[in-house]
Amino acid sequence: MAEPIKLDELICEFKEEIAERIPDANFDLCLTCGTCTGGCPASEQYDMDPRKFLRMLLLGMDDEILKSPWAWVCTMCGRCQSACPMNIAIPKFIYNVRASWPRDKRPKGIRGSCDQHIKSGNAMGVPKEDFVFTVDDVAQEIKDEQPEFEDLEITTDRPGAYMAINQNSREPVTEPDEMSPLWKILHKAGADWTYPTVMWGGENYCMFLADDEGWRYIMEEFVHHIEHTLKSKVVVNTE
Repeated sequence: MAEPIKLDELICEFKEEIAERIPDANFDLCLTCGTCTGGCPASEQYDMDPRKFLRMLLLGMDDEILKSPWAWVCTMCGRCQSACPMNIAIPKFIYNVRASWPRDKRPKGIRGSCDQHIKSGNAMGVPKEDFVFTVDDVAQEIKDEQPEFEDLEITTDRPGAYMAINQNSREPVTEPDEMSPLWKILHKAGADWTYPTVMWGGENYCMFLADDEGWRYIMEEFVHHIEHTLKSKVVVNTE
């Protein structure tokens, strides 16, 4: 018969480390009810789910946690914490697990998109000039082919526009026509908006990579551009 685990034998170094970073994480309040798992889109991936992952933390299974690829399939959507009766900060736990991986060992695709965003302002590495050209070209095509939108005006970096709107950077590259439905809605609504050309990619892979410095750099550059160049009152992130 297996010996029961004695609480004074548990060494939970990683838990203590994360608890220092997230004082309100409430890890010890877990009821093992499984509510977090019920709505988790990543449950059963790699034979893992939020409840199992959290129990591993509480049992001091630090090596297993820090080697599990499940941390990278979690979307950090927050459903688990929203449903949790004890409001345990599981997404923040996952974020700190990711941050504990050596940067060069984190998923190549996410890492590459983060690096591209830092370098070029979007995850696809699209030069500013190409983005502006694509926006102008698609807008002109709409005006030429659809009379009801002949007065459509899509601008980039227009100072004083009420709204600055981010764009998924994949669409200008692979599906440029997919940008137009939003434009048409905003046009019909009479919205006053423009695209920024600094850090215009709506997605932020540095956040998913748990790269605090990269994430901060992207946001600081974006905010500075909005506040000092565009002076827009509202930012709308389409992602």
